[in-house]
Amino acid sequence: MKRILVTGGAGFLGSHLCERLLKEGNEVLCVDNFFTGRRSNIVSFINNPLFEVMRHDVCFPLYVEVDELYNLACPASPIHYQFDPVQTTKTSVHGAINMLGLAKRVRAKIFQSSTSEVYGDPQIHPQPESYWGNVNPIGYRSCYDEGKRCAETLFFDYNRQHKLRIKVARIFNTYGPRMHPNDGRVVSNFIMQALQGKPITVYGKGHQTRSFCYVDDMIEAFIRLMATPDDFTGPVNLGNPGEFTILELAEKIIKLTRSKSKIIFEPLPHDDPTQRQPDITLAKKKLKWQPKINLEDGLKETIRYFRKLAPAS
Repeated sequence: MKRILVTGGAGFLGSHLCERLLKEGNEVLCVDNFFTGRRSNIVSFINNPLFEVMRHDVCFPLYVEVDELYNLACPASPIHYQFDPVQTTKTSVHGAINMLGLAKRVRAKIFQSSTSEVYGDPQIHPQPESYWGNVNPIGYRSCYDEGKRCAETLFFDYNRQHKLRIKVARIFNTYGPRMHPNDGRVVSNFIMQALQGKPITVYGKGHQTRSFCYVDDMIEAFIRLMATPDDFTGPVNLGNPGEFTILELAEKIIKLTRSKSKIIFEPLPHDDPTQRQPDITLAKKKLKWQPKINLEDGLKETIRYFRKLAPAS
């Protein structure tokens, strides 16, 4: 049994991770300030005697005894991270400093949930970990992109300077049950619009591409990365290399929901990447991992979850 801290543990990915860690017999401390995390995400296992919830903001130091630490705390959708961009940067940077400090004090292994956004609007496709990225440092998305890039810097400096055991994952688009219905992400947006019979909002001409990984596959990758030898730090791309245009996704969701929604087109948001696809060669080699759940099967499970939240059209 390990004592494991999950920051952002009441969020979409965090709650699935907490549940998986509990099923493996670990003690789990879920830390969340509940800005985007929700108690409904953890209600099914909140009475587990091995589970503890603490309302806390990672921008402030935390003093607990743990063996491992997963740092997932940060709003990850544009609507949420642009609501208070200064706070978003603080969450990534101050949060990293505080959690690294905790890991250093208790000699814990620490996992950082970085993001494919560190690649910005990539000029290399698909994106390998060796690519340094093409990021606008002063744009509307920069609070998230640059905050995560700085967090990676801190993790690797703590590793070099203090010999801290680190694992850095660059997470590509992930979807599944427990996504926030109003997070503005493309999968949740399209499903909610389709279920409510509203127009499906596609930005630009819908030709921009994304790669979508189902949440169960992603959590399996987290567990495998944390279990790798200490000399493997990452960063490692985690995502599904299957590539789809946004228009294809919209059409697939309309078909699966049997919705009568029509597709409408709106101008592209600032700095919206035109392509996003992970090169997962390193994950296959080091983690012996690749996604197993195809987009259609994953969408069916996600739609089933959202049907409980959205009134039918």
